[in-house]
Amino acid sequence: MAGPTTAQRGTGQQKETRDRSPRPRVQGHRMSRRTLLIVIAAAVLLLGSGAVWALYGSSWLRAEQVRITGVDVLTPAEVEAAAAVPMGAPLISVDTDAVAERLRQKLPRIDSVDVVRSWPHGIGLKVTERQPVLLVKKGAKFIEVDAEGVRFATVDKAPGQVPLLELTPGRSASQRRFGSERLVREAVRVAGDLPDGVAGETRVVRVISYDSVSLGLTGNRTVIWGSSEEGVVKAKVLTALMKAAPKAGHFDVSAPTAPAVSGS
Repeated sequence: MAGPTTAQRGTGQQKETRDRSPRPRVQGHRMSRRTLLIVIAAAVLLLGSGAVWALYGSSWLRAEQVRITGVDVLTPAEVEAAAAVPMGAPLISVDTDAVAERLRQKLPRIDSVDVVRSWPHGIGLKVTERQPVLLVKKGAKFIEVDAEGVRFATVDKAPGQVPLLELTPGRSASQRRFGSERLVREAVRVAGDLPDGVAGETRVVRVISYDSVSLGLTGNRTVIWGSSEEGVVKAKVLTALMKAAPKAGHFDVSAPTAPAVSGS
């Protein structure tokens, strides 16, 4: 039986070649992917627009209340008035740094303040007030001085257990060299280094010169402190001396390696 003719073989080869050739991509599939991307982009745009509207345009997320914590001497009403939070404004638009700056400028008693957004309607103010370590008498009033030497408030009545500063340098060399402000800072450093037990019993911090600071305690007791240098060491030595001689009336820690006790 005769085999396939040349024409038949050629036709078969052409068919096989056509069968092996790459199939064209379906155009409809490409269009569906493009459409999907468009839908996703539109959804993202709508969501973004909705979020922006919710934050800035809606009445849902607006400043409606101020919550204040940490106040002791100051009142919440004073703090809220000084903060001047724009009530009714979008919560996201409240400038927390500006609020904190207003508080520090208007209320010097504030040492630091944390201003936070409390979603969905609040602003939180966590206040830390300055604590006086010394008082400077001015007429019938008292100026409070904190541990950094900042004179932050004038009060009519001296707060309890805060020593009074007596600055009497006269025309001494310390006065000419350092000035009164430097001597006040030295007194502040001494007051800040006092042991807790001694600080509560200290009524007066006397400063005559840079290296002549003394303390007047309850019970007519005195402490010669000297300069503000080695304050931590002097505090430890004074604590030990007062425990060893509880009835003594005079303590000298100006040279902490050679302290002295006298009186009873």
